[in-house]
Amino acid sequence: MNIGEIARRAGVSRSTVSYALSGKRPVSDETRRKIQDVIDELGYRPNASARALANGRTSTIGLVFPPAGNHYTGMQLDFIGSVVEAAAAHDYDVLLSPSGVDSDRSFQRLLGERRVDGAILMEIRLEDDRVDHLAALDFPSVAIGRTAHPEGGWWVGLDHTALAAACVHHLADLGHRRVAFVNRPEQLLRAGYESAHRGLDGFTKAAAERGLTVRTYCCGDDAASGQACLERILHDDPATTALVTLNEAALGGLYRGLAQAGRHVPRDFSVTGVVAGRWAETVTPQLTAADVPAEEMGHRAVDLLIERLDHPGAPPRHHLLAPPISLRASTGPAGSTPPA
Repeated sequence: MNIGEIARRAGVSRSTVSYALSGKRPVSDETRRKIQDVIDELGYRPNASARALANGRTSTIGLVFPPAGNHYTGMQLDFIGSVVEAAAAHDYDVLLSPSGVDSDRSFQRLLGERRVDGAILMEIRLEDDRVDHLAALDFPSVAIGRTAHPEGGWWVGLDHTALAAACVHHLADLGHRRVAFVNRPEQLLRAGYESAHRGLDGFTKAAAERGLTVRTYCCGDDAASGQACLERILHDDPATTALVTLNEAALGGLYRGLAQAGRHVPRDFSVTGVVAGRWAETVTPQLTAADVPAEEMGHRAVDLLIERLDHPGAPPRHHLLAPPISLRASTGPAGSTPPA
């Protein structure tokens, strides 16, 4: 079924049907109703290519999301799912582009062939050439995360600096004096991933403010790396009584390492960090954490992008979120002496 057949049955021209579908030119209410009746009767749905030609929109947004390692973490999948869900609510499809830098072929095809109306960028670096490139092209985009200089941009961010600091203050208030920090993998820190850098900065400054003795570690995004990292922590300083982590994928391994070392959580050792709530609740005891609102961030990013598409001249907007620490069962007062 095509526009020609609809026009014939409605007794109007093909161009009138096209205008009624695209809204490019006014069509009388009576004619529009006549055309709609035929469309309803025939069950006609214009294909995506025809709609794109008619109104200049693909009804598709790009999600530019490079894998941070050799697999997606639970938190990353939460972000992807939230963007897809929010886009569907606006009647948009999502095209995933696993691109890291603006020279990537996938990223260039996304832009050069105008496959999408706009893009959401994830895994943001402090110096991110994708953000710069899209800004230079004036291509509608929103970042989940923020660069070192986010002024004038459209983005939704999590205040990792404040959240890591809040975890430190929580432990210090419980009497912990020797605390470790478990960050994301070393290659991400070297690449300038903003969450890893800002989290480390917040941890370091808060620890200095409270006069704590600390050590910082990079850790792979998996349980085995978490267990090995915990073994290093206790080897380097057996008197350590607590840790803060940004690495939810290593969380199970951190707990396993503590159990094998004979450290009971939270009696002998406290664990806290910045982790998505549903993942914090998968470990035993459940993790006291600043819960990452992945679903809210994905929805807000999509809403901002749709706003930018619908109102091209709108001034840039952003959201910086800093959720409170959810007190669960993994932190407690520092013991007088650590286990031998």
